[in-house]
Amino acid sequence: MRMRKARLLWLVVGAVLAAVLSMRVASSAQEPAPPAAILQADITGAIGVAAELQVETVIKRAEAEQAELVLFRLDTPGGLVTSTRVIIQAILGSKVPVAIYVAPSGARAASAGTYMLYASHVAAMAPGTHLGAATPIQLGGAPMPGSPQQPPKEKPAEGEKPKAGMEDKVLNDAIAYIRALAQLRGRNADWAEKAVREAATLTADDALKENVIEFVSVDRTALLARLEGHEVSVGGAKRKLVTEGRAVVEVAADWRMRLLGAVADPNIAFILMMIGVYGVLFELWSPGAIFPGVLGGICLLLGLTALSVLPVNYAGLGLLLLGIALMTGEAFTPGIGVLGIGGVIATVIGAAFLFDPDAADIDIAVAWPVIAGMTALSFAMAAFVFGFAMKARKRAVVTGAEEMIGLEAKVISWNGSRGTVRVHGEVWSARSDREYLPGDAVRVAARDGLTLHIEAS
Repeated sequence: MRMRKARLLWLVVGAVLAAVLSMRVASSAQEPAPPAAILQADITGAIGVAAELQVETVIKRAEAEQAELVLFRLDTPGGLVTSTRVIIQAILGSKVPVAIYVAPSGARAASAGTYMLYASHVAAMAPGTHLGAATPIQLGGAPMPGSPQQPPKEKPAEGEKPKAGMEDKVLNDAIAYIRALAQLRGRNADWAEKAVREAATLTADDALKENVIEFVSVDRTALLARLEGHEVSVGGAKRKLVTEGRAVVEVAADWRMRLLGAVADPNIAFILMMIGVYGVLFELWSPGAIFPGVLGGICLLLGLTALSVLPVNYAGLGLLLLGIALMTGEAFTPGIGVLGIGGVIATVIGAAFLFDPDAADIDIAVAWPVIAGMTALSFAMAAFVFGFAMKARKRAVVTGAEEMIGLEAKVISWNGSRGTVRVHGEVWSARSDREYLPGDAVRVAARDGLTLHIEAS
C-alpha cells in the first residue's frame, strides 16, 4: 500500500514539473528576439593594414550577428592604395549596410577617405569637417629628394593623337574608380572626378549641397535618428534602416590591430629594423650578453612585420642593408675609414628610398630627422668598435708564443753561448751572443721553438 502511494506521489510531481517546463518553453518562444544591434568602430590616422583588418573584422562580426548597421567614424589623411581597395571591396560586398560618418568636428576624409565615403551605403559628416583632395600623391605631391624632374610634355603634331603617359594612366584609373563608386551610390560623380583631377575639397555643408553625402549631423545620436526609415541598397535589394531603439555596440581595435598600426609607421619600422640589426650584431660581438640579442631579435621581427605590410622599395632596402654591412666591415677590418664612410652614405640613401611613395596617396617616407639620428648612431657605433679594436691591438700579448717576449728571467746555468734560464717557474733552453753567470737577470728578446733568445735586462 505504501509503495503505491509513493509511486502515485512521484507521478503527480513529474506531471507538475512537466507542465511548468512546457509553460516556460511556450513563454520563451513567444518572447520577441532582441533587436539587432548597431556596431560602431573608429578609423583614425593613415589607412593601412591595421584599418583594413579592423574594417573586415567588424563587417564579418556584423554579418554573423545579423546587425542592423555598421557605423564607421572616420578621420584620415589618406593611406595605402592597396588597403583602401581592400576596404572598399569589403564595404561593397557587405551584407549589412555600412555608414561612414566623418567625425568629430575638425576631422577629415581626405584622399583614401573620400573613396571610402563614396563607397559606403550612407555617407555623413559632422559640422566643421571636410573631404576631398583625392589626387594620387605621385601626381599632385612634391617629388622625392633626388628624384629626376619630369620633362615637359611635348605637344603632339597637328592631327596626331597625344600619347598617354604613366601619369595619365594613373590619373584616369583613379577617376574611373571613384566615378564608378559615385554612380553605384547615386552621388555626384562630376565632383568626385574633380576631387581626383584637381584635388578639390568640400566642407560638410557644401558636400551636402553637392550631393556628395546624405546627412550632416552634430553627433551619433542625431545621425541615427535621421537614419530611421532611410532606404539603402544592399546586395541589389532595397532595405529600410531601423535604428530606433537599437543598441550601439562599440567595437574597439584589438591588440593585433593596435600593434600593426604602431609598427606600420615608416619611422617606427625603420627604427625597429636598425635596433634589431645592431642588437644581433652586438650579441655576435659579445656572446653571452643575451639581452642585446633578445631585444634585437624581437625588434628585427617587428621590423620585418612592418616591412611585410608597407610598400617597400627593394632598391632602398638593399642600399640600407649594404650600408649596415659596410659599417660592420669597417669595425672588423679597421682601415682608413673608407668602408665606414661608404656605409653611412648607403644607409642615408637607402633609408630615404626605403618605401615606395607610388603605393600610397599620402607621403610615406622615413622622416629626415629620424634618418639623421639613426645614421649618427650607426657612425658612432662603428667609431666605437674601431677605437676599441685599435686599443686592443696596442695591448700587450697575454696568450700564445709571443707572450714570452719581454719577460724577465734568471740564468740557471751557462756555457759559452748557451744555457738554461727560469721563466714563470719553468726551465727553458736559452742562447745569447754573450756569456752570463748563474743568477744573472736577463730579458727574453725572442723565441725560436723551445729555445729563448735572451739579452741583458
